[in-house]
Amino acid sequence: MEFFRIKKDIPFMSYGRLTTAISLITFILAIYFLAVRGLNLGVDFTGGTMMEVSYPQAANIEQIRTAVQSVGLSDVTVQNFGTSRDVLIRLPVKEGLSTAQLSEEVMAALYKADSSVVMSRVEFVGPQVGQELYENGALALLLVSIGIMLYLYFRFEWQFALAAMIANSHDVVIILGFFAFFQWEFNLTVLAAVLAVLGYSVNESVVVFDRIRENFRKMRKAAPKDIIDNAITRTMSRTIITHFSTQLMVLSMLIFGGEVLHNFSLALTIGILFGIYSSVLVASPIVLFLGVSRETFVPPEKKQTEEEALP
Repeated sequence: MEFFRIKKDIPFMSYGRLTTAISLITFILAIYFLAVRGLNLGVDFTGGTMMEVSYPQAANIEQIRTAVQSVGLSDVTVQNFGTSRDVLIRLPVKEGLSTAQLSEEVMAALYKADSSVVMSRVEFVGPQVGQELYENGALALLLVSIGIMLYLYFRFEWQFALAAMIANSHDVVIILGFFAFFQWEFNLTVLAAVLAVLGYSVNESVVVFDRIRENFRKMRKAAPKDIIDNAITRTMSRTIITHFSTQLMVLSMLIFGGEVLHNFSLALTIGILFGIYSSVLVASPIVLFLGVSRETFVPPEKKQTEEEALP
């Protein structure tokens, strides 16, 4: 389906050096902020207190959040749990206060805002559990990356596989760099978004690379630069439709999803934007730089021996 049919090939590869340089600078800055500032890990990874409270009527989330913040806690998560009357509150560790003291202070603030509040349960997530979640999350990210690399290695020639690996790593590091620079909370939902972006970016790279490989077999007299430009231009309609639909859904979560889905949809928004950019303006120029040519796809002809040449 092509709603946006582009008749003339767009010279993407003419800007390959510029876009690759921009990506390299952005990549280095992201690594710098990760090293200097680090990620602002949420309660899932650092430990903290989880409280579940209930109300006889639908809970006012904003009122609850304001009441909890009045205790002096800023990095709190307030969300409905099960029904609109049940609320789950995640609190970070507060120095000088035990779990019991912290929960008592929060309950006093909630009771002051609405006397009908009832505490259902209180749980403490220790730093050791948070550290295990952090390590398991990092392991999951590593295993997914290795799996994608193996798939690309067997799916494409080495030039394409290496370019896709670099582009996908670029997307993940950029997302983490944004979260490090702005000190947005990094929790399990954001990690899930990063893993989703990895798969999304791979899908886009595979579509573009498939068309490039097909063009090398069809456009026998064209230069590699023109072949890649044609492949990207021919997939632009599909790219616009797919990414516009996906981005529309993600933006709706970002705007209307509330605080619970905010960082998750934020990571997806950044990842999708950079996923398009990296697949077209990072991975493809790298493929060209690595010297892909028609001979890459044509196996060398077997030389006939004298015995094979005899009738």
